[in-house]
Amino acid sequence: MTEETTEAGGAATEEAGAAGKASAEEPAAGKAAAGETAPPRRGRPSRKAAADGPDARTRILEAARTEFAERGYDKTSVRGIAKAAGVDAALVHHYFGTKDGVFAAAVELTFEPALVLPAVLDGPPEGLGERLAAFFLSVWEDPGTRTPLLAILRSAVTHEAAANVLRDFVLRRLLERIAAELDVPDPTLRAELAASHMLGIVMLRYVVRAEPLASADPAEIVAMVAPTLQRYVAGR
Repeated sequence: MTEETTEAGGAATEEAGAAGKASAEEPAAGKAAAGETAPPRRGRPSRKAAADGPDARTRILEAARTEFAERGYDKTSVRGIAKAAGVDAALVHHYFGTKDGVFAAAVELTFEPALVLPAVLDGPPEGLGERLAAFFLSVWEDPGTRTPLLAILRSAVTHEAAANVLRDFVLRRLLERIAAELDVPDPTLRAELAASHMLGIVMLRYVVRAEPLASADPAEIVAMVAPTLQRYVAGR
């Protein structure tokens, strides 16, 4: 084989390779020109969804609140929450771990403790019971928060995991912290007494709907309940 023949063969090979590369690039260029993009990863919101609505974590929490409210704790599933949120179930597990984790996050979203504590603690100590009663009733009087809270309460009555979440959040993250800020003795007992009083009102007013409590004016309830709550959490 002559040197000329070798060079000619190499040139032909290079030309064929270049032609093949150009042919492979043409479909991709055509797709780009047509505005086609690769499908989004399964379970992750598309760029359009992220731009037009809340992020995936927020959508999951909102869907979880609705699912727990409509179905209760036992009948709500991670798959159902994911479907309602428009994501893959793996993404729910990624953010919250288990159904208990989603439930706990939904409770926190409803109560927003970062807003609760300043609203209750700011002000003179002698008005704490009134502020606590007023805030508590305002949350339950709002239909937007009452529905998920009723679901949480009903779930806690029938399911131990839901009861644990509610107990941990309401007692330890809210009432005990309020009592601890006041530096009173027996803060745990005081927190549980206050919780039992308020949850009893909730059961009769919003679940059993016992009259005349069910139709009583919230301001009247606050005025009657505040002195008792004041004794519980402030010791006076």
